[in-house]
Amino acid sequence: MFLILIGFIAGLVAGISPCVLPVLPVVFVAGATTESPSTWRRALSIVLGLIVSFTVLVLAGTEIVSLFHLPQDCLRDLGIGLLIVVGIGLVVPKLGELLERPFARLVARQPALSRGGFVIGLALGLVFVPCAGPVLSTIIVLGAKEHVSFLTLLVTLAFSIGAAVPLLFIALAGGALVERARSLRQKGPMLRRVGGVVLIVMAIAISTSLFNSLETDVPGYTSALQQHIEGSASVRHQLNALKGTKGSTDGSLKRCAPGDPDLEDCGVAPNFTDVTAWLNTPDDKPLSITGLRGKVVLVDFWTYSCINCERTLPHVEAWYNRYKADGLVVVGVHTPEFGFERVVSNVRAESKSLGVDYPIAVDDGYGTWNAYGNDAWPADYLIDANGVVRHVEFGEGDYALSENLIRQLLVAAHPGLALPPRTSEPNLTPTQPTNPESYLGYERIQYLQATSAPAPNVAVNYQFPTSLGAGEFAFRGVWTDHAQEATAGQGAALELSYEAQDIYLVMGGTGTATVSTGNGTAPTTFTVSGVPRLYTLFHSNSTSVGTLVLKVSPGVEAYDFTFG
Repeated sequence: MFLILIGFIAGLVAGISPCVLPVLPVVFVAGATTESPSTWRRALSIVLGLIVSFTVLVLAGTEIVSLFHLPQDCLRDLGIGLLIVVGIGLVVPKLGELLERPFARLVARQPALSRGGFVIGLALGLVFVPCAGPVLSTIIVLGAKEHVSFLTLLVTLAFSIGAAVPLLFIALAGGALVERARSLRQKGPMLRRVGGVVLIVMAIAISTSLFNSLETDVPGYTSALQQHIEGSASVRHQLNALKGTKGSTDGSLKRCAPGDPDLEDCGVAPNFTDVTAWLNTPDDKPLSITGLRGKVVLVDFWTYSCINCERTLPHVEAWYNRYKADGLVVVGVHTPEFGFERVVSNVRAESKSLGVDYPIAVDDGYGTWNAYGNDAWPADYLIDANGVVRHVEFGEGDYALSENLIRQLLVAAHPGLALPPRTSEPNLTPTQPTNPESYLGYERIQYLQATSAPAPNVAVNYQFPTSLGAGEFAFRGVWTDHAQEATAGQGAALELSYEAQDIYLVMGGTGTATVSTGNGTAPTTFTVSGVPRLYTLFHSNSTSVGTLVLKVSPGVEAYDFTFG
């Protein structure tokens, strides 16, 4: 009961957070334009539809899109499309009647579901993205891992109802305005057409992320309250209990020393667990460790925006192409580091652009990661023909050793096998001192030069410090620091003290970025667009030391500096 109550209160706080601002005009217009003899019925129909679709999306959205092999964004796109169709239905009444016809029987049985309002609520639940605190984050993880218990369902419903309560009053305000204004009541058809146009415009605005700058500029006025309610030790204890165990590993693989030059017996290889989707297999069918007995298997944990993984991939691809005819199978387990890497269509597109043509297990729920007890990107687990892990390698660089052990296991599996020559991919692992990896999101932010820690989810106007220490960076202008990234506002810039040959930054959003290094070269401007990915900010022929300044337009998201 305590956790259900906390879920409801957390939902209330989320329902008044800046993140819900984009849906408020839609709720207000829907409350004013849907048909019902009662203002309360109009409002209740909208929030009931939102509760239903948001609950289903959080708890089963990943399973739905995986079952039908759909892009992770498809449900959100469906909600936006449905809002547009409803808007057109308000502008063109005959189309509106056709849209409402499938729900006519449901409406007849449930008088509280007013015409059109429930449909709008269903659409809103698919685009409703409240600011996630510990409660919603726990629910999302459990839904993604398909570990949904009855208690999880109750907590999710409590959160959804809590988040919908503020929206209920917004819908009531829209209905009350029409009820009280006699002139508006007399212009019902015109009002519905205007409301339809507003719905269409708002749906398009949501789809194109036009509200990003608005959410960035509005301070996170609920952050402290959210942390106070959801961040207490007792609540976190309850949430950890709700999560249960994090994985199935018994730690047996830990007895292997990563990077050991000899083959070891690390234990039986865990199977691929809770895989969201399979790519590059016949008909995208799943693989299993048992089904690969007789083959030498390399399980490579990676994620597509990781520069260390990108430097490793050419070697893994070369081994696969050189030895697959001799019995080597490579399985790339793509476990996301950032939220955008959970989208299966993004993984498919980026892996194709990186030339990855071996099987990929999309591990969005960390099921396989936890089964192996893994804790690094990249990480390689080399498995012999009997299904036993014989070597573990974390990080990049020891390519010659890994290839030697692959060749040993292939010959052991097929005595007398004549192997082809070794691969000759250049080792691009940095050997000179470089900056350490630097995250910009507040969950893992490091090396930030600031007078105080950044305020989570709050737009702050920063100033560059008078100087930077080695490896430090600083913000200037308006930035909103989120859990995984920092989103630029007006006058946004980054200053970085670097020692590196190459500087990379994962960026998303839409806009431009201008890089200057102050070493006599002209500033370079490039466009940021599409799914978040790795951008090269600086390259030189040798390691250099200096200061880089990056100016970005509002809406650009900065995730993570890496160096080479």
